[in-house]
Amino acid sequence: MNTSMERPYVVGIDIGGTNTVFGIVDARGTIIASGAVKTQIYPTVEEYADEVCKNLLPLIIAHGGVDKIKGIGIGAPNGNYYTGTIEFAPNLPWKGVLPLAAIFEERLGIPTALTNDANAAAVGEMTYGAARGMKDFIMITLGTGVGSGIVINGQVVYGHDGFAGELGHVIVRREGRACGCGRKGCLETYCSATGVARTAREFLAARTDASLLRNIPAESIVSKDVYDAAVQGDKLAQEIFEFTGRILGESLADAIAFSSPEAIILFGGLAKSGDYIMKPVLNAIDENVLNIYKGKTKLLISELKDSDAAVLGASALAWELKDLKD
Repeated sequence: MNTSMERPYVVGIDIGGTNTVFGIVDARGTIIASGAVKTQIYPTVEEYADEVCKNLLPLIIAHGGVDKIKGIGIGAPNGNYYTGTIEFAPNLPWKGVLPLAAIFEERLGIPTALTNDANAAAVGEMTYGAARGMKDFIMITLGTGVGSGIVINGQVVYGHDGFAGELGHVIVRREGRACGCGRKGCLETYCSATGVARTAREFLAARTDASLLRNIPAESIVSKDVYDAAVQGDKLAQEIFEFTGRILGESLADAIAFSSPEAIILFGGLAKSGDYIMKPVLNAIDENVLNIYKGKTKLLISELKDSDAAVLGASALAWELKDLKD
């Protein structure tokens, strides 16, 4: 019996620091039903899981019941694919090691897999997006932080402990900016949305030239403001992108030396800044990449819609799951 006919859907759950979004997804990557709950307001992870299930179950029932669901995939900060646990996630209200996959399996009776959000994005891109048919690529998520999912020979690299592939925490400037991880000079401190805002504040303080960004209180500048100014021809804003893109490109040139990917796929708000970010990134890759790799790795923008990507990425994990009864 063809199980894809028998169980045509998967569920994707994306756990963010603020909101948890979930959806039922078909094999084409169409989200046929979705919902959301606030992440922060539940004192225990059990109460949180109860609330997600309470909102998810009616959607499952409306689409033929639990028997139509092949599996559940969860993308979460500090998610460990091997153990199905979230471990010491700084932005979640519950501390320690949380056996989330087991909690959902127990409540819904559906096999459940969990991974970190950037790895989920990579699996989503491979299943439904720009990396379809690719065996070797690197996904870079440019959000509040910088995440990465590394795929080699069609497999996400998890390492021996489930946490491999943290390119956001390679050090790009020794003794550079302080990072939330406790070290200095991580890629994340320069090339995340937060990093761009930090660069804007540094540039504005160090320079005297006119800029539209001077009309905004320095502390409230966000990366979108920098983009809006750049589009209006603001030189300083364009230089912020140059600076950011150069650091990202240098770092990606090193990543290429590591796994020689067919493509590097950029995802997140910053990736939408078009040529302002892409040109400096491409130039820096070209200037810094080892000769044998020159011109071999494509730089692509994610094909997944921002609002759907997290749920699609998480759901993509679930197609691989084996039936609990097997």
